[in-house]
Amino acid sequence: MRRRSLLLAVPAGLLTLAGCGDDKADKAKSKTSDSPSNSPSAPPTAKIVDGPLPEITKGTKFGEKPTVAKGPGKASSDLAVKTLIEGKGKEVVKGDYLQANYLGQIWATAKVFDNSYDRGNPTVFPIGVGQVIPGWDQALVGKKIDSRVELAIPPKMGYGEEGNKQAGIKGSDTLVFVVDIVDTFNAKSSAKGKEVAQSNKDLPKVGTNTDGKAPSIDVPKTDAPKKLVASYVLEGDGDVVKETDSLLCQYKGVLWADGKEFDSSYKSGQLAQFQLAQVVKGWAQGLTGKKVGSRVLIVIPPELGYGDQPPQGSSIKKDSTLVFSVDILAKA
Repeated sequence: MRRRSLLLAVPAGLLTLAGCGDDKADKAKSKTSDSPSNSPSAPPTAKIVDGPLPEITKGTKFGEKPTVAKGPGKASSDLAVKTLIEGKGKEVVKGDYLQANYLGQIWATAKVFDNSYDRGNPTVFPIGVGQVIPGWDQALVGKKIDSRVELAIPPKMGYGEEGNKQAGIKGSDTLVFVVDIVDTFNAKSSAKGKEVAQSNKDLPKVGTNTDGKAPSIDVPKTDAPKKLVASYVLEGDGDVVKETDSLLCQYKGVLWADGKEFDSSYKSGQLAQFQLAQVVKGWAQGLTGKKVGSRVLIVIPPELGYGDQPPQGSSIKKDSTLVFSVDILAKA
């Protein structure tokens, strides 16, 4: 089982895909509905200063796992932030999904308590909205893609007086992070892959626009396929998706029977972040093996969708064939 990130203030990978989850995902969502961004009291803030910060002794290039020395003397009670490598990409905006590699350690001992480099995947999370520790929310908004940023986060901007026992972090510990900002995504993000011919007239045709707007889905007036269909509309060049992965996606779903839309991240204005193990079998099977950066047509027969138990309150009827356009933005 992959080790979960410790930087998060609340669990990551919430299933935001309406109607495509399971009980576990629904419980996870209910537990995290009172995130700091929605709580009556505002999250803490701190004055930002440029040091002191410990030296990076190895792995000084962007994307390399860094080795960081112990903190030099007494840590600041303020939030120390320094851009070590200035990227040339777009700026991180509050509410974006930030994709980043990071290493975190304790100031006084240099004990590493978490890092994404060893997991082989950058972490993806909303930034600036109370989904990560306050020091991250305050320090990383406004930084540019391809930047490396070093942070020294005082306790009140990290895990507070309680600390984090699982990670060996005490309530008095200042935390040091090195963060490589890989990319950002928002409600206007689209797949950017190469167009693939859609020559089968018996399958839906999906629009190839990459302007962040919902693509069209034209369902043919023929019988629905009996087996799962999962084919590229735009083929990206990113990593291949594994069945154990978590993904960040844009999507639109329509019914084969009448072509009417029943669910869409474009309409809700929120990207879908989920584990493949938490969605209907048609999604899990259809997206496994596809490349990040792709747009995929998925046609899901009833037995791999909702069968005779469609979600309550939805327009999906029993034994419906579902048609989705899914943009795989990132592995999360």
